[in-house]
Amino acid sequence: MSTPLAEVLEGQRAAEVSRAARALLKRPLLLARGPYEEEFRLVRRHASELREWFERNTGWAVQVDGEAARLRKTPGRLDDAGHPAREATRGGAPFTRRRYVLLCLALAALERGEAQIALGRLAEHIVVDAADSQLVDAGIKFTLEWRDERLDLAAVVRVLLDLGVLRRVAGDEEAYVSGAGDVLYDVERRVLAGLLAARRGPSTVRATDPHERLVELTSDSALDTEEARFTAIRRHLTRRLIDDPVLYYDELGDAELAYLTKQRPFILARITELTGLIAEVRAEGIAMVDPADDLTDVRMPEQGTHGHVTLLLAEHLAAAGTAVPVDGLRRRVRELAVEHAGVWSKSAKQPGAETELVEQALAKLDALGLITRTPQGAAPRPALARYAVGETVVREPRKANHR
Repeated sequence: MSTPLAEVLEGQRAAEVSRAARALLKRPLLLARGPYEEEFRLVRRHASELREWFERNTGWAVQVDGEAARLRKTPGRLDDAGHPAREATRGGAPFTRRRYVLLCLALAALERGEAQIALGRLAEHIVVDAADSQLVDAGIKFTLEWRDERLDLAAVVRVLLDLGVLRRVAGDEEAYVSGAGDVLYDVERRVLAGLLAARRGPSTVRATDPHERLVELTSDSALDTEEARFTAIRRHLTRRLIDDPVLYYDELGDAELAYLTKQRPFILARITELTGLIAEVRAEGIAMVDPADDLTDVRMPEQGTHGHVTLLLAEHLAAAGTAVPVDGLRRRVRELAVEHAGVWSKSAKQPGAETELVEQALAKLDALGLITRTPQGAAPRPALARYAVGETVVREPRKANHR
C-alpha cells in the first residue's frame, strides 16, 4: 500500500511529465540554452516516458540529446492550411509560397555550408539553387536584388533564429535589407539536422504530386495486419484530438468512427492524463479544451479591433445558420464600423478596410474549425453555435454513431 510520501512523489512526477509534454506540444523544438532551457531540462529528465507515450499514441518520435529536445510532429490533416508559418515577430504575417520556397532553399544551403555563414553568402547560394530547371519550370525565380525579396529572406532567417538553427554573431537583418550591411551567423548544425519531421526520407518518395508526396512522407509503415491498422487509426485520432480545435465526426471514415465509438473513453483519458486537456463531447464531435489556454496558436476572443470584428462576425454567422457570401460579411463589417466607431481603430473605419478585416476574421474562424470556407463566403460549423447570441439551448452529448 502506498505511503502518503510515495503518493506525493508520484503526484509530483506525474505533474512534471505533464508539464514536459505540454512544453513539447507548445514548442516541439526546445534548446538546452536560451529562453526555454528550463522546459528543456524537464523534457530531458522525463524523456523515456515521453518517448514511449508519443510513439504509442501518436506515432511522433521524441529525440533528446545534450543540446535539444525535438518532438517530430506530423499533422493529423494534410489539407489544413489554417496554421501557416509566420515571421517570428508579434503579429507576424503568414508565410507566402515564396517564403516557404526560400525557407527550403535556405535550409538546403545551410546543410551544405560551414559552421558560420553571412546572410549575403546565404543569399548567393539560394540564387544559384533557384536556377534549377525544375524550380524555373514551376515559375520560381529569385535574384534577391529587389527589396521585397530581401524582406522575405530576412523573415525566413528570423524564423531560423527563433528555432535556434542560427545564432546572430554580428549585424542585423534590416541592414541587409536596405543594402547597408551584412549579418554573420553561427549555424547550429545539430539543431538543423533535427528539423525534418517525416516518417521516411524525402529521397525515397517517388510520387510527384504534392499531396501524394505528403501522404508518403507522413504515413505509417505497411498496414498489413489488423493490429497495425488499429494502431494507425488510434494514432491518427489522437493526433487530431491533440492538434485540432475540433474533431468532427463527419470528417472521419467509417473505420475511424467505429473505432472512436468503442475506444473514446480510453483515448480521451490518456490525452487528459498526459496533457491536462479536458474533453468536451458534443453531438457533432469532440473538442479538447485547455483550461490553461496556452496550447494554441490561435485564440478567440482576442482584444483589439481585429479580435472584436472576428467575434462579431462569429455571432453573425452563428445567427445566420447557413452560408453567408463575402459581400454580405463585408457589408456587415461596414455597419459594425459605424456602430463601434468609438472603440475601433482609425484604420478599420477607412473605406475598403472591411475587405482585409473580413479575410482575417474568416482565416481565424476557419483555423479554429468554426466555419467552412466556400467559394462565395463562409458557412458555420456546429461549434460556432457557442458564439450565437440568444436563448441557450442545452443539448445532451451523444456517442458517435457508426453510419
